Amino acid sequence: MADCLFCRMARGDIPARKVYEDEFVLAFHDIKPAAPVHILLIPKQHIASMAALESGHEALMGHLMVTAPRVAREQGCTDGFRTIVNTGRVGLQEVYHLHVHIVGGPQLLPPMLKH
Repeated sequence: MADCLFCRMARGDIPARKVYEDEFVLAFHDIKPAAPVHILLIPKQHIASMAALESGHEALMGHLMVTAPRVAREQGCTDGFRTIVNTGRVGLQEVYHLHVHIVGGPQLLPPMLKH
């Protein structure tokens, strides 16, 4: 999509603080970090959300998931990190281009969900 924020970043039309890039994915610092390490990892191909995934996306998503721990380690998350994929309105997705949040840092993260 020509006007998608993350597509524009992947094309280089909008600057991003890149930490990793290859022909399929791009990783960059979140502009509103929720933790000392907060990286967004996106496929360069526009996919609106996880709900839009199809069987033809399996190789790309496998690459994305294998790249996530590499990026996390390179950013100093050697003792663990959290990956988050917000999907759709109820999942609080803000940018409708599939993205994985890689969140971590030296301190312990709070529990995922409160009971």
